[in-house]
Amino acid sequence: MKKNLLKEKLARGEVVYGVMCMEFASTGIGRISAGAGAQFTVYDMEHTGWSLETIRMLVATARSVDMLPIVRVPVSDYHHIAHVLDVGAAGIVVPLVRNAAHIREALSYAQYPPLGRRGCAFGISHDDYLPGDIVEKMRSANASLLTIAQIETIEGLENCEEIVAVNGVDAIWVGQFDLSTSMGIPGQFDNPILLEALKRVQNACKKHNKPSVLGLMDPDELATGPSKGYNMLVYVADIWIYQQALRNCFQKIQDVNAVKS
Repeated sequence: MKKNLLKEKLARGEVVYGVMCMEFASTGIGRISAGAGAQFTVYDMEHTGWSLETIRMLVATARSVDMLPIVRVPVSDYHHIAHVLDVGAAGIVVPLVRNAAHIREALSYAQYPPLGRRGCAFGISHDDYLPGDIVEKMRSANASLLTIAQIETIEGLENCEEIVAVNGVDAIWVGQFDLSTSMGIPGQFDNPILLEALKRVQNACKKHNKPSVLGLMDPDELATGPSKGYNMLVYVADIWIYQQALRNCFQKIQDVNAVKS
């Protein structure tokens, strides 16, 4: 099975960067992203309504290039976690993680025995339809799985250190929209209360030597992530990247022609 080079880079403390896709479910989006330099793509099922069949297509086309397909599942149940991995996702993002028991349960669905209870099927999408020793395939799949836990509620924040400490959690991603809403300050990203919460999570990540994830719409702000302690950067997301590019283009047209007139 393929090595998870992204996971290896994160373990070495390197900075990695990719894009989240929520709108453009095309056969080319993964390859376009890779051609632009993305090292991974997060395909979102939580807020898109994308079906497993759509994810299967997106993951399959992404696996044809040197880029890691990750899927954010809509909920942390067996059906979604095991199935996205079976169709070839190399990693998962688990939203709204409440505590250590919650993420351990999600991991049990993602890992083969003896670590978990993921159902066994081989010679399919996730192992590139190839034959081979199934014990080695299970070992390799468990070792290469990338799992990102999202802290997005007050409960998750209060339990952040125990979540970070769970073996099998590779990185932590604070969902700032959800967390700020949970804290009663929706969208107030500069509020000292939220900034203190982010610092609390980052300190837990540093203590347990786990990477922290930063997802932003502003590329200039995203680029400052490593200086703030983030080493997994997610450009969020295809729909707004496209919209922003159009807005910049049309504004430039208006500005140029306003000067001429």
